[in-house]
Amino acid sequence: MNDNGPVRYKVAEAARLAGVSASTLRLWESQGLVVPGRSQTGHRQYSAEDVARLKRISWYRAERGLNPAAIREALEGEEPSADGAEASQDTGLGRKLRSLRHAAGKTLDQVAGDIGVTSSTLSTLERTSQGVGFKTLHDLAEYYGTTVSRLSGEESAEVPVLVRAGEWRSWPETTPGVAVQLLAEGPRMMDCHRFVLAPGAASEGAYRHEGEEFMHVLSGRLELVLDSDQFFDLGPGDSLYFESRRYHSWRNRHDGETVLLWINTPPTF
Repeated sequence: MNDNGPVRYKVAEAARLAGVSASTLRLWESQGLVVPGRSQTGHRQYSAEDVARLKRISWYRAERGLNPAAIREALEGEEPSADGAEASQDTGLGRKLRSLRHAAGKTLDQVAGDIGVTSSTLSTLERTSQGVGFKTLHDLAEYYGTTVSRLSGEESAEVPVLVRAGEWRSWPETTPGVAVQLLAEGPRMMDCHRFVLAPGAASEGAYRHEGEEFMHVLSGRLELVLDSDQFFDLGPGDSLYFESRRYHSWRNRHDGETVLLWINTPPTF
């Protein structure tokens, strides 16, 4: 325990408080019912709010006999208080996706099946704004008739004309190792981004949309594949222009960071 911060429980402690086994907690995590924090050494850490959620999961399972999908829906239907920890953990992109799904009258299982991901992955994304690759994020935006830029809060009310170096706003980091920084904001005719890719970071699949795009590599190396059969190995100073309707996937082939400018027009990504 830490007297200088919020209480954090280890797996065995959280399991005891919830009245279940540690293996059950790990199973619930794999099913997307709970997402514990991690210590600096990678060990699971459960907050008091996590433990309260675990107790609700246990109750729904024992008293209502609900399966994991039904438990997720039941938990989702519980309105957290405005100052509750669950509300504070639920970031903007995840809330937008959940609102769009509710507006469409869809369940987690329905959307997950339509998109081709697991329900637990979608549930985690809606609660934490993390856990999916760029292809999945694009597919969800297309499914709901919007764009990744809008989901990421790019269209702000105040639109600065000048963006100073290092003062870029960033998209929520849904994909580990992929940072997207905004070089221009608001309802413009171009999406102007600075991508910073960690070693091995990738789109995790091919996607396409309307428009045209331009990229310029500032440092590192990027492999871009068009229509599954055209391969481009781009290094510092290289540029590429292509039609966005072509399926495209990418990955950082450098053993360090790869940084590039990436522009889409119109803003359809």
